[in-house]
Amino acid sequence: MKVKMILPALTEAKSPFFRPIKYSLFPPLGLATLAAYLDPDAEVVIQDEHVEELDLADEPDLVVIQVYITSAYRAYTLADHYRGRGAHVALGGLHVTSLPEEAAAHADTIFIGPGEETWPRFLADLRAGRPGKVYRSAVRTLHGAPPIRRDLIKRHLYLVPNSIVVSRGCPHVCDFCYKEAFYQGGKSFYTQTVDAALAEIERLPGRHLYFLDDHLLGDARFAAALFDGMAGMGRLWQAAGTVQSVLKPKLLEKAVAAGLRSLFVGFETLNPQSLAEQHKVQNLNRDYSAAIRRLHDLGVMVNGSFVFGMDHDDAGAFDRTVGWAVEQGIETATFHILTPYPGTALHTRMQAEGRITSQDWDRYDTRHVVYRPALLTPEELERGYWRAYRDFYRWGSIWQGAWTKSTAFGRLRHLAYAGGWKKLEPFWDWVIRARRVNQLLPMLETVLSEFGRLASSTQRPRAQDGTSALFSTKPGHLTTERIQ
Repeated sequence: MKVKMILPALTEAKSPFFRPIKYSLFPPLGLATLAAYLDPDAEVVIQDEHVEELDLADEPDLVVIQVYITSAYRAYTLADHYRGRGAHVALGGLHVTSLPEEAAAHADTIFIGPGEETWPRFLADLRAGRPGKVYRSAVRTLHGAPPIRRDLIKRHLYLVPNSIVVSRGCPHVCDFCYKEAFYQGGKSFYTQTVDAALAEIERLPGRHLYFLDDHLLGDARFAAALFDGMAGMGRLWQAAGTVQSVLKPKLLEKAVAAGLRSLFVGFETLNPQSLAEQHKVQNLNRDYSAAIRRLHDLGVMVNGSFVFGMDHDDAGAFDRTVGWAVEQGIETATFHILTPYPGTALHTRMQAEGRITSQDWDRYDTRHVVYRPALLTPEELERGYWRAYRDFYRWGSIWQGAWTKSTAFGRLRHLAYAGGWKKLEPFWDWVIRARRVNQLLPMLETVLSEFGRLASSTQRPRAQDGTSALFSTKPGHLTTERIQ
């Protein structure tokens, strides 16, 4: 059987603001995970349209397409194309789970929710000549999953080929998060066994890893055992966690001893009313500044995530947020416009209030306003969003952030990471066109390595501010990339 697995390009690729480096970071790990369940004699190819041109003249027997909301229209075009050529087309992912009837019009089979149990069942049905139309996830477990088919990943096309996922979902329930829509009808957070996770890490070459888990620290017992097992491996890695988990005693120290050097943290907003509104209770009454100091004192860089457009955000929210982030010495920041994804509690609430103004999925990219904000016009919200990026990544802001570090190495690392990421756009674009992006991995490892660790005893004081996967999700709370 000939099998083709496709990650379609996000519609953003047509935008003048498209950043090729963002989509040359991580390979399509979910598809490579699904490929591991196929028969050994299956002819399998994985194509990621972000980094390579698709071959549409082929004639596979089975086509599998992973669908995100801003790739939905492209995914449907590809699905229709291959159905017209006689292939059996299977669609899965966040958008399919949220709007199954829409997706079913373009597929022979759709998958609702994660596929650890449904995908093998579909393959058995397909071999028997009776594939079903809809497979809905109910059993949630990673036990017994086969090793990921990393041999199918074109490593040279990605800056971070060693991406890994050792858990699914998140233990928290936030109104704006797509995760709850995807994991409906079953457990929304579960992990591999520690031994299986360590075995997967051992299979990865080189030093650098990026954990794409929504919340690697979400199960403290699992995380502690994982970090204990990783100690001595000599790895350098990045991941995502919450303010709550950062403030938890001992766990962060174990992570750093195992090689943690950069953490994506969902601060979302400085306004506690907005946190309560979105049911992000894990951030309420947490000292954001203390969390950042704790990370920096242990030598961990911070990628802070912030969301604009909640009902308590006024015109001053952008400057307040950026000013605070720069003052705290956050190395990189990811900004989003609040987006009511279908299937989320936020979407249900806004739809009931008649506030959703667009169902053009191309605009559901956290860069456009698709609803009526409470205290801002849509134009003010979009302008403020772009201004936040511009102001945070000004050279003056980067230098100011770097100077919160008390050591020369700490300042250098801040400048290299923040400046290199946003200020060398033409260089990144050339590297990607030349297909040499993977050759820069040693540079990333150097920035993350021991030379840049900050000594807690010499850390400069900061201002005290108490304001507080298988067909799976994209990284991050709003399913956007953790590195912007």
